Amino acid sequence: MKKEKIKNRIISICIFLLVCVWMIPVYYMVVSTFKTGAEVATSPLALPSHFSFDAYMDSFVKMQYPKALFNTAFISVMTVLINVTVSTFAAYTLARRDNRINRFIYMFFIVGMMVPVQMGLSSLYKIMSGLKLVDNLFSVVLINAAASTISSIFLIKSFIKSAIPVELEEAAKVDGCSVFGVFFRIVLPLLKPVLATVTIIVMLGTWNDYLNPSLFLQSRQNNVILQELYRNVGQFSTDWASMFPMLVLGILPLTIVYVLLQKFIISGVTQGSIKG
Repeated sequence: MKKEKIKNRIISICIFLLVCVWMIPVYYMVVSTFKTGAEVATSPLALPSHFSFDAYMDSFVKMQYPKALFNTAFISVMTVLINVTVSTFAAYTLARRDNRINRFIYMFFIVGMMVPVQMGLSSLYKIMSGLKLVDNLFSVVLINAAASTISSIFLIKSFIKSAIPVELEEAAKVDGCSVFGVFFRIVLPLLKPVLATVTIIVMLGTWNDYLNPSLFLQSRQNNVILQELYRNVGQFSTDWASMFPMLVLGILPLTIVYVLLQKFIISGVTQGSIKG
């Protein structure tokens, strides 16, 4: 028992040290938001000579934060809604109707995960141009929703197979529930953990996506937060004094969402990874 306690303490200390190392970039970013450009360059890890929120106010105006936040949030929310809706129906069908056709469709989806999205960017641009969706927020919504659907189907299907007994659905059918009644009354409420997991994964990927907005959103009124951040990067220099407050303003909304859904995310990942 004594050796076990010593071992646990050593592991705890190692984890604590790793967390401290991991937090250094976060500390550097947050502290730099209160510094001038000269202080950021000369003393990167030191505390600022005086704390001021002027950099946040300047960055808020410079990056047109309300408009950029609205565009980013709109794209992320719409992507999540389309992705979760399509993936949930598809995953339920593939999980509960185990026949040759559905197995082929599922394997076709899985193979699609191995194909890089970048390979089809030129074709995607032609399609969006033909649909008159270039410089339209919905172009990024549709592309991101389609690109993340396969992994979402994989997670939801695994969760249904491992965590939702078929007997619950059979009992509901005996009581007179239709297929849609079983899905909406029995299955959907039990999918909350994995749907929260899918939501945060898809939202995180969409929120941090720079490639698709930079290709399909051309006017500044449709810019997302990452495009506004990139305006600080010049050919020969980078405005770090403005960059750091913009980074904090950019990640703050997503951090709040993650904290609120953290309990469901952990539950969805752990339950979806156990079969039996």
